[in-house]
Amino acid sequence: MQLTVTKIGFKLILAVGTITIGIIGVFAYLSIGAQTEALLSQAGVHASKLSDAIKSSAHTSMLENKKEEIHAIINTISHEPSIREIRILNKDGAVMFSSSEDSTGKMVDKRAESCYACHAENQPIQKLSMRERMRIYRTSPDSARILAVINPIYNEPSCYEAKCHAHTREQTVLGVLDIKMDLKDVDQQIEDSKFRLIVFAVIAILALSFFISYFVRKWIGKPVSELVKATNQVSLGNLNYTIGNPGKDELGILARSFNKMTKNLADAKLQLFQAEKMSSLGRLAAGVAHEINNPLTGVLTYSSFLLNRTKDDPEMQENLGIIVRETIRSREIVKGLLDFSRQSVPKKENSDLSRIIKCALEVVADKLSAKRIELDAHLDPSLPEISVDANQMQQVFINLLANAADAIGESGGRISVTPALISLSARGLAPIKAAVCPKGHNLMDNETKSYGLPTIKVKAASNGIVGIINLDPVYGKHRNQYGIEIVSGHALQIACPQCNVSLVEFNAKCPKCGSSIYAFEVPPHGKLEGCTNPECDWEMCKAMDEAGSKDYLEVKIADTGQGIPKDDLSRIFEPFYTTKGQKGTGLGLAVIWGIIDNHNGTIDVESELGKGTTFTIHLPL
Repeated sequence: MQLTVTKIGFKLILAVGTITIGIIGVFAYLSIGAQTEALLSQAGVHASKLSDAIKSSAHTSMLENKKEEIHAIINTISHEPSIREIRILNKDGAVMFSSSEDSTGKMVDKRAESCYACHAENQPIQKLSMRERMRIYRTSPDSARILAVINPIYNEPSCYEAKCHAHTREQTVLGVLDIKMDLKDVDQQIEDSKFRLIVFAVIAILALSFFISYFVRKWIGKPVSELVKATNQVSLGNLNYTIGNPGKDELGILARSFNKMTKNLADAKLQLFQAEKMSSLGRLAAGVAHEINNPLTGVLTYSSFLLNRTKDDPEMQENLGIIVRETIRSREIVKGLLDFSRQSVPKKENSDLSRIIKCALEVVADKLSAKRIELDAHLDPSLPEISVDANQMQQVFINLLANAADAIGESGGRISVTPALISLSARGLAPIKAAVCPKGHNLMDNETKSYGLPTIKVKAASNGIVGIINLDPVYGKHRNQYGIEIVSGHALQIACPQCNVSLVEFNAKCPKCGSSIYAFEVPPHGKLEGCTNPECDWEMCKAMDEAGSKDYLEVKIADTGQGIPKDDLSRIFEPFYTTKGQKGTGLGLAVIWGIIDNHNGTIDVESELGKGTTFTIHLPL
């Protein structure tokens, strides 16, 4: 696997290096060509100017035919180190004057390349460009190059109008001035330039290769190696492995996604483990309950029989009464364990909710009558049918009615059951089952629940005090649990408890109280916003609000019992949590909550000590 990573980095470095070498090579080639052309052009311009200077200096001497002066001028100038030879040729190609005495009086070969420009097809041209006047050649393969520049000597009025009448008016070119210059110094400069460019190209290629290699390994090789290492760890079963310090580029996003994936996998594994454990516990509880239930039935039967036969023995009656009472309580615990362990997917079918409630009332009628409880049931046969599991819903109503009877006690009271068809918006009803921070961290807290639902856990800071706030998971409710003392008048900062990223919206204010607001995503509904002021209940989810109202069947079961303490209200749906002391198992309401949740419904409770309790169930049509 490491070899694969190395190959990726090597291929990328090789590709970028090859392109870099090609670009620098082309640049060096063009630069050398341009500098060579510039140096040769500069040498040609210098030779041409020198030729013009010789022509001007010898002009008078040539008009007066003073050969000695012309020789003196040519010889004097030819002593410059870079000048190889200066010649003046007539129109026929004869060397009239030369700085080399051996060449004077000789004829040049007009068919040679050096003379072709002026004698193409034996017809001399009148004007030549600078490039056409230049020629570069070597006298031998090992010799230095020579630059020769010809400068035509044109027939001017001062020539054909002179008394000597040496030339006719019709002649255009009288001859040429030919200067030969040694290019040794120019060639040396060209070689030096080539060397410098080659050195620069090599250094640039090496430097770029080093930096490319460094940054490819840093930005690509190292992150990919970390990802490979992380995937190997995950394949070995280590779901707690995370990639540290992911960057902000695409590979960093990939690393964060990987960390999120492994965390979700770890959570899923934990949930699966918990589910398996709860399933095993449920099977164990069901088995134990079934095995215990049989001997309990025998104990209850015989203790009840003995209780009836020992009416003349008060002491025995008291002891047997305790056995009967505790056996009945044990049987209720066993029944609760069986109900809790048997929760399953509801088998829904269209049912008449009023008929289900009526059947539940018939089951508990004797118990209510024995406790002198008045029943006020407003059943409406015109309510539409709803898709539910009739048996499970009947169990819900039986348990709630039995709990209401226990809350009223022996002194008598009243229970009212009111079903109705209503239309409600999501506000105050829709549960929030998913919440994430801007970096994708899960904000749901399964350990701290509110009315049976996992809460939304956020980090809060106020006046230097840091703590946790568990937000109500029902949209529009404000039953938050504050694990921090809020100092009045101080701004409240809200952040993700995992990555500490702020959840407070920049430059956004609560439309109700003007305080700052927090926001996070609640898939699949989009953004949820709320006020940071604990005394303000403003909250908004645009998607939920725009969804409009939906139809529900609402069932309210109210009693005039002793009520539930406020501190217990948020926990009454938790398994094994009871407000009845030794008389309860804490499983009844947990079973009810599970059934309602499996029907995509909600159950809420309102209670006041000494006045009674109201359970409200909403089932979507």
